[in-house]
Amino acid sequence: MYQIKNQIIPQLNPILIMKLSHSILTLALTSVFFVGCKDTASAPNEVVATTKKEVTVAKKPETAKIHIEGMTCAIGCAKAIEENLAKMNGVQQAKVDFDKKEATINFDLDVLTADDLVKAIEATADGKSYKTSDVKLGNKA
Repeated sequence: MYQIKNQIIPQLNPILIMKLSHSILTLALTSVFFVGCKDTASAPNEVVATTKKEVTVAKKPETAKIHIEGMTCAIGCAKAIEENLAKMNGVQQAKVDFDKKEATINFDLDVLTADDLVKAIEATADGKSYKTSDVKLGNKA
């Protein structure tokens, strides 16, 4: 303990400081790991996420290819868009290719329209992250 002008100031324990520093560093690294979503150079060249669900046979099968801007990673962004599309009633299969920035959706034209798919993509996450363009219909499923 130190004494400065009749005040006693306790000496900080170096082990306590090390433990506190370790805890803060661990918390910071964990936060970065869970929150960070970046496109890195070490990522594989071809990352394609696919999601299938059990569905009924489409009365009017159709395939849409939609270009998507705003995705920053395959695991978070592309997968979230794909899962959001796949859970829609009328979607037979949804596949989002991060590298090509493209979603390929097999759906029932009697249940959904291409505009419904675009709205679902753009509403994913905060509703401002993803923008769609170049919607192509064809190649029936």
